[in-house]
Amino acid sequence: MQPSQRLSKIPPYLFAELERKISARRAEGADVISLGIGDPDRPTPPLIVEAAQEALTEPETHQYPTNRGRQDFREAVCDFYQRRFDVTLDPAHEVIPAIGAKEAIFNLNLAFLDPGDYALAADPGYPIYTAGPWLVGAEPVLMALDPERGFTPDLEHIDESVLQRAKLMYLNYPNNPTGAVAPEGFFEHVVEFARANDVLVVHDNAYSETTYDSYTAPSFLATPGAKDVGIEVFSLSKGYNMTGWRCAVVVGNAEAVETYWRLKTNIDSGLFEAVQLAGVAALSPDADAEVAAMKELYRGRRDLVCEALRAIGVHVTPPRATIYVWAPVPQGFASSVEYCEHVLERTDVVISPGSAYGPSGEGWFRISLTTPEHRLQQAVERLGSLA
Repeated sequence: MQPSQRLSKIPPYLFAELERKISARRAEGADVISLGIGDPDRPTPPLIVEAAQEALTEPETHQYPTNRGRQDFREAVCDFYQRRFDVTLDPAHEVIPAIGAKEAIFNLNLAFLDPGDYALAADPGYPIYTAGPWLVGAEPVLMALDPERGFTPDLEHIDESVLQRAKLMYLNYPNNPTGAVAPEGFFEHVVEFARANDVLVVHDNAYSETTYDSYTAPSFLATPGAKDVGIEVFSLSKGYNMTGWRCAVVVGNAEAVETYWRLKTNIDSGLFEAVQLAGVAALSPDADAEVAAMKELYRGRRDLVCEALRAIGVHVTPPRATIYVWAPVPQGFASSVEYCEHVLERTDVVISPGSAYGPSGEGWFRISLTTPEHRLQQAVERLGSLA
């Protein structure tokens, strides 16, 4: 049996590899603590679960949903965006539910890229930004996120030959894996760039609800002109502890949303309506206190990890957002993979090598904060033994 050539162009999925390594170590009897995967350890808030439970008893939710989504779900998204980001959306034309952000981002490649087209992808970045274009016969072109520029790409120096074939641009702020936030004026610059080069901006807004130190993350769509050139993928996974629910939404440019909907009608049968009704509860003001409590929980974990890293000589800047700490590999290691393997072998703690997120991630590693406090404390104590 021969796999497709396009599949051979991409490496094994990072988190699948991490799961394999964890299973192998545990099979050997090791007490492994994984700080590698960003899957919230706390349960979904009760008010969201209760909304889903009630929805499950309603026969109307048991049938095929419409790909356009329930009217009340789309209106809840619009209300949330107005209240949270001061962004006005049209529920009829600028909102479509997605079966998770990852699904949405991949399908956007199918909707907008043809063989020979380019997608500009943040490097380091979420692996689907590069795997997606390859899988549809197009090609990702990496945009290095320079630490000296606040982990933003240098749009002015993208080669003209690339721009002539570029149709999509993937951005993500607050950023995974670096934890960076969008600097003042950056989104305005992105809008100008996209308009000048006829590129559709896809902003992956997965972490806007997890911020620290009085920082509030904006929506890309709040930028003047953003809806003319872009869309945003908003996910409920991380901010609302709903990773397994696969509940997200694509919002923004009406023409792009319509194109995405046309594709979805040929690929899936829509988002389960009980999940949409859970999403309505999540996006209501009633859930704000739950989100605030999770932010405070992660802030404490962030401080714990950063203090422990500094104690072993790792110079780390505490992130202002996301559920990750992005730190430089200590001296004496040839690569981020070598360092992470050293940590695993010596301490049975799993951390992610920066190179897994792209070439510009080399020299860095990522720690996820989605581990219970007592296990996180054990993990940092083990890391401390390496000093």
